[in-house]
Amino acid sequence: MSTEPTPILAALNVRSITYPAKFQAVEHTAAAELARLTGGRAVKSAKPGNGVNVALAPRDWAKLLPKSKAAEPGWMWLKIEDNGTGEIIADAGSLLYAAVRLLANGLNDQLRGKLAAGLFIQTTFPWHRPHWDSCLTQYWRSIRKFDRERYVATLAETGFTHVEINGLQAHMPMEDSVQSEYYPQFYSYCAGFNHFVDTPLTKGIWPTHYLEANLTNLKSLADLGRKYGLKPGVCMFEPRSLPERFFQKYPTLRGARVDHPFRSRLPRYCLAQDHPVTQQHYRAALQALIHAAPELSYMSIWANDSGAGFEHTGSLYVGRNGGPYMIREWRNHDKVAQASGESIARYLRNLQSAAAELNPDFDVILRLEPFKLEQDHIKAGMGPHISWEAPSLLVRGYHLPYSHPKYPEFGSAAGGPLQTTIDPSERAVLAESRQRGIEPSLNYAAGSTACYEPLIGVPYPKLLRQKLEAMRDLGLTRINALGGLGHAAAAPYWPHPAVLRATQFTPEIPIAEVLHTAAAGFVGADHAADLTAAWDAFEDALSWQPPVALFSGFGFTWQRTWDRPYVPDIEAIPARERAYYERHGCFQHNNPGLNDLGKDVLFDLVTRTQGEKARDGFDQNALPRVDRLIASLEKTIARSAAAPSAQAVFIDLLDRARAFRCWCASLRTVCAWCAHVYGYLEAKNAAERKRHEKLLQATIDAELANTRELLALLEAGRTETIVLSAIGNNTFCYGEDLPALLREKIRLMQKYRHKKPRIDKDILWRPLPEAKWPEFK
Repeated sequence: MSTEPTPILAALNVRSITYPAKFQAVEHTAAAELARLTGGRAVKSAKPGNGVNVALAPRDWAKLLPKSKAAEPGWMWLKIEDNGTGEIIADAGSLLYAAVRLLANGLNDQLRGKLAAGLFIQTTFPWHRPHWDSCLTQYWRSIRKFDRERYVATLAETGFTHVEINGLQAHMPMEDSVQSEYYPQFYSYCAGFNHFVDTPLTKGIWPTHYLEANLTNLKSLADLGRKYGLKPGVCMFEPRSLPERFFQKYPTLRGARVDHPFRSRLPRYCLAQDHPVTQQHYRAALQALIHAAPELSYMSIWANDSGAGFEHTGSLYVGRNGGPYMIREWRNHDKVAQASGESIARYLRNLQSAAAELNPDFDVILRLEPFKLEQDHIKAGMGPHISWEAPSLLVRGYHLPYSHPKYPEFGSAAGGPLQTTIDPSERAVLAESRQRGIEPSLNYAAGSTACYEPLIGVPYPKLLRQKLEAMRDLGLTRINALGGLGHAAAAPYWPHPAVLRATQFTPEIPIAEVLHTAAAGFVGADHAADLTAAWDAFEDALSWQPPVALFSGFGFTWQRTWDRPYVPDIEAIPARERAYYERHGCFQHNNPGLNDLGKDVLFDLVTRTQGEKARDGFDQNALPRVDRLIASLEKTIARSAAAPSAQAVFIDLLDRARAFRCWCASLRTVCAWCAHVYGYLEAKNAAERKRHEKLLQATIDAELANTRELLALLEAGRTETIVLSAIGNNTFCYGEDLPALLREKIRLMQKYRHKKPRIDKDILWRPLPEAKWPEFK
C-alpha cells in the first residue's frame, strides 16, 4: 500500500494520532491505518494526546462525546476539527477500524461537513456476522488468490462485527471411510470439535498432528479477527459422528445413526447426547476451544446433515433413532418429538453453561430448519444467550416460506437474493422470542453462496439494500450473511461492500447516491451513469433466472453442471470416459443422478413440466436480458477506450455477465434435457418422439456453443469470474484444470450426441462396481 495521504484525508490536517499505551490490537490497527491515510504520526500514550485520539469506549477517552448519545450498543464517534485535533471512539473493536476507513470511503459531503462538530453514528445492526463463511472457513477455502487478512479487514470495514474461525487447515478432513466412499467430503465444512481438540473421552481418535494443525489455523484466524476488532465464533455441525472404533470401545455411548444411507457406505453414529459422560465431553471440548481462542463469542450449531444429528428427531436421514436413554420404546410420535426437543434444549444449555464459566456472554445458536416437529419444545427451553437462526422467522422444517417474485410457482425463496420483503407476521414471532429473552438472528444472501455458485462478484445491489432495510424495519438486531463476502478481492468493482457499509453506518444516504458514488469511484463521474445502469440491467436479468432445484443452489458444482456431457443417453458413454467428472461429483455408483439429470438419490429435482417451464423462462426472460446487457457493455467498452481505467471496470463486468450467461445456459440445458428426454420416453407416437429428438439436438448444439464460450472466457484469463481451487477439484469446487475438463466434455458430446434417449431406471439396484456379483434372472 502507498503511504501517501489521500486527498480527502490530507485535507483533515491530522498530524498527530494517539492510541493507548496498553492497547488492544485493533486500537493499534486503527491508529496505524489513520496515520497511513493522513500522513500523520501514530504514537501510544497512557493518556489522550493533543492530536486525534483513537481508542475504544471503555478507555473513557471520548471527552467530547455527549454521554446521552451512547445509550445503545453499536456506535462510533468521529470528531476532527480543522486544526487536526479530535477523537475517534467506538464501543466495539470492528467499529473502531470501520470508523477510520469510513473517513476514507463512505461519507458524503454533508456528513463529512459534520466532522468538526462531531459525527455520532449508531449502527443499524449491532450484531452482523459472516455465516458459513465460504472462502475463509468452508468448502471454498482452497480458492486461489485468496488473501485471508485482506478479507478479514474488508469484513470490518464493511460493517461486520464477527469472524468465523473453525476452518480446517487441510483441503479435506480426516475421516474414517471405506473403499470408494464419497461421504468424508461432507466433513470438510462446519468442522466440529473432534477436528480441533480432544477430551479424555476422545483422546487418541485423531492424530495429534492433525488436531494441532487445525487448532493452529483456528487460532490464526482468531488473531486476525482480533487485529481488526472482530469477535470470533464457530459454525459447527454437531453432534457429529465418531468412528465405529470408538463405539466398539464404548458401546453404551452410541447415539443416533446420522449418515445418509444412500450416500454413505459406512454407518455413522453420534454420542448419546443425554448420557452424563457425553455431557462432560462436550463441556470439556467447548472449554478447550475457548482456552485456545479466549475471545470466542458464539457457537452456531447445524445438525441433522453432513454426519451430524440429534437423537430421535424426525429429520434424521434414516428416520427417528437413537440411544436408550432419552425415551422408551413404543411411545407415540408426539411424545418422541417432545422428548427429543427437550433433549436438544438441554444440550444447548449444557454448552452455554460450560462456556459461561469462561465467558458469561457466550452465545449458543441453533439452526432451526431441521426441527419441524421438535421446534416448539426446543424454543421453550431457550433463553438469554441460547437462541436460534433461520432464513425466515416463519420457518418450520425445510420447506421455506416466500416464493420467487417472477415465477411464483417456485417456492422456498426465503433467505435468497430475491426475497427482499418480510411478511408482517414475522414481527409476532420476533416479539414472542424476545419475551423469552431470545434474540433470533436472520440469514440473508450477500454474495453467491447457495444461489449463484461458483460465480464471483454477481451484482444485485438494490435487491441487497431492500433486504437489509426490510430486516432493519422488522426490528432485527442480529443478521447473518450466508457465505460471507466470498472472494471479494477478486471482484474489486463489486458494489455490495459499499451497499453493506452504507446500510450499516449511513442508512440516510439513498441507495441511488450510494451506487453513484461507488460507480464514480470506479470509473469516474463521466462514466458513472453507465456503470449504475449496467448494474441495474444485471440485477434485472438475474431476477428473471428460473430456479432449478439443487443445481442453482449449492449443487451446481457437485452435480458437475459445467463439465459433464449432455447427451441423450448418458450411459452410452462408457464409465471409463465418464470418470473424469463423475469422480469429483456427489455421485454414488447407484445414484439415479448418474444417468438422469432430473434426479438425485430418491429426490425428483426436475420433472418434465418443471423443466419445460424453466426452459421457457430462460429462453423468454433471463437469457435475452443477459444478452442485451452483454451487447450494451460491449458498446460501452468501445466508447470508453479513451479512459483505460474506466474501460477496465466495464471489461470486468462484461466478463462477469458472460460467466453468468454461461451459468444460466447450462441450467437451461439441464431443464431442456429433462423436458425432452422425459418427453421422448413418454411419447405415444413416432412424431412426438421425433419432435423431442430434434429439440434435444438443438439443446446439445446450444450447450456446445455455451461450453466453447466458457472455455474462451477462462482461457483469456483477464477476469477472475469463477471460484477455482488452487489445490484441485472436489465436489464443491472446480480446480484450475476446468478448461481441460470442458474440452473433454465437448469431445464426448460430439461423439455420443446421436444416441437415442435412454435412462436405466434399475440403477438403484446395481451392485458395487468392485464387487463380484452373481448373475440374476
